[in-house]
Amino acid sequence: MSRVSDALDEGPFFHGTKAELRPGDLLTAGYRSNYRPEVVMNHIYFTALADGAGPAAEIAAVEGTPHVYEVEPTGPFENDPNVTDKKFPGNPTRSYRSAQPLRIVREVTDWTRLTPEALQAWRDRLAALREDHTAQIIN
Repeated sequence: MSRVSDALDEGPFFHGTKAELRPGDLLTAGYRSNYRPEVVMNHIYFTALADGAGPAAEIAAVEGTPHVYEVEPTGPFENDPNVTDKKFPGNPTRSYRSAQPLRIVREVTDWTRLTPEALQAWRDRLAALREDHTAQIIN
């Protein structure tokens, strides 16, 4: 893991969610996933791309208005191993995770929204992943 002093990226960093937050609030790990509610998250995920955080907020499987927040890591963080070198060589999505909280700096309002078609395509992919995961458990 990287320490804040030898960060992998200078930021700023962003997190997308449907939670209503204020500057100074902390996002912490240990809660159910926004995409797979049966999973409790050990990390909090974020990106250095505001338009990367937006889709995460929009596809969250909970009710509410999507929000993108500028965040500040409060401790060490690392490249998100779910995308780094598995789906994309290196870390072009500038995606990270931390077991330590993220502090809300401000809400960002000028992020790019998904088209209705793109949003549905993301939801379909998530549904397929959930079905595949359920089938693996049953079999």
